[in-house]
Amino acid sequence: MRLSDLSRDVPAVIVTVDDVTRPDPISGRLRDLGFVAGEAVRVVANGPFGGDPMLIQIGFTQFALRRAEAARVQVECDA
Repeated sequence: MRLSDLSRDVPAVIVTVDDVTRPDPISGRLRDLGFVAGEAVRVVANGPFGGDPMLIQIGFTQFALRRAEAARVQVECDA
């Protein structure tokens, strides 16, 4: 499942960050920020009407991502 499709407050683990283009600077930046395989992740909040931005938490750090950016991250639900 994609991080952009993950429901709020559902615990998940990152599987991979996909590159849309070669090179993909956005995917590279996400990996630099800690979006790497094995990291626990959850959606804290969504923008108005389920839109942009999404508030994502990894560890104690929160990030605001556009849905298109979150769609690059493949996750697996813990539950």
